[in-house]
Amino acid sequence: MVPLRSISIFTFGFLLLFLCSSLAEQQQFAVDGKVLELDESNFEAAISTFDYMFVDFYAPWCGHCKRLSPELDKASVNLAVLKQPVVIAKVDADKYSRLASKYEIDGFPTLKIFMHGVPTDYYGPRKADLLVRFLKKFVAPDVSVLNSDSAISEFIEEAGKNFPIFIGFGLNESVISHLAVKYKKSAWFSVAKDFSDKTMEFYDFDKVPALVALHLTYNEQSIFYGPFEEKFLEDYIKQSLLPLVLPINQDTLKALKDDKRKIVLTIVEDEDDERSKGLVKLLKAAASANRDLVFAFVGFEQWQDFAESFEVSKKIKLPKMIVWDGDVEYFSVIGSDSVEDEDQGSQITRFLKGYREGSVIQKHIISDDYKAFRNSMFLIGALILVLVVILVSMMMQSVKEEPSREQVDHSTSLSEAREALRSGDKQDKID
Repeated sequence: MVPLRSISIFTFGFLLLFLCSSLAEQQQFAVDGKVLELDESNFEAAISTFDYMFVDFYAPWCGHCKRLSPELDKASVNLAVLKQPVVIAKVDADKYSRLASKYEIDGFPTLKIFMHGVPTDYYGPRKADLLVRFLKKFVAPDVSVLNSDSAISEFIEEAGKNFPIFIGFGLNESVISHLAVKYKKSAWFSVAKDFSDKTMEFYDFDKVPALVALHLTYNEQSIFYGPFEEKFLEDYIKQSLLPLVLPINQDTLKALKDDKRKIVLTIVEDEDDERSKGLVKLLKAAASANRDLVFAFVGFEQWQDFAESFEVSKKIKLPKMIVWDGDVEYFSVIGSDSVEDEDQGSQITRFLKGYREGSVIQKHIISDDYKAFRNSMFLIGALILVLVVILVSMMMQSVKEEPSREQVDHSTSLSEAREALRSGDKQDKID
């Protein structure tokens, strides 16, 4: 029979060991403003410990990762002191490949925000100050309740320009709460319960309830007066997540990832040119009347490689319009793809009419791989041509110098030429 005293000592020792282990784990994951370095042994414990964790999946040899690291160090200090802190962590995804595979890491750095253990891809800014402002949204209420004009102003100031802002004037938060949760990673949501006539005038709505969508970066605003059934409300929110006309670059292109609408893409020579800016204004008017489509533009000067994917070159007359599916297919409208300088509004209308009537030619974009293959074939062909010219010249020179050996030299030169060409082909294939 085991003495009672021995059991008590054993129990006390076990509890002490448990408490020490818990304390060690808490110290390991302390919110002290430092970036956590995680691996396969403690990653799952970390994401279950913190409600909000921002994770940088990096590779030690990656230049972009090295530049990002000090920005994360600075941001981590400010995010740790929030009322609802966001912890920043790093994982060497090159070393811990099993963890990288689990979270579908296919490039470096890949950034994800884990909210209550659930990951969401992060495509926002990477400078420390902007990163802090961006991540604050993830720990904010799903729907902020605003009870005064000053509260509205403070909310907009705090939200910043990186996301669209929705303000429901005279709406109950329950009307948009479900959709606010669904689209939290893409926009700010709020309802204003008390506001003045001056605010109504400022935001240009004349009755309530009204849902106002703001794109501060693009100086755009739209108003929805209902009906406020979920289907119609969600359609409006989805269509308002992007500006009327989206400028295409490597950052904004990511915003199209979750949008299923076709993209009316206009390729201009230089998007900073005054003529291009005038055309964008006309495209905004067309976009407002065709919300089932996304309107976008790109400058050939700003992103030549992207424009060339749609068979555009310096010899092609611009602006040019196409309809793109966001993947590998696009449509050229027969007789209406080029936009002349005169009466561009009518030409845009004719282009859209032709597309909707099916007067189109379906094409595939020229991928980077295909362009690389095409260029390599051109270089190989040029190399072979130069080689043949050199060999023929050498052969002719040999004939002039030794007429008596004409037949021998001729056959030898041809043999060498064929062998050289075969060797060249093999080398090209190896390369």
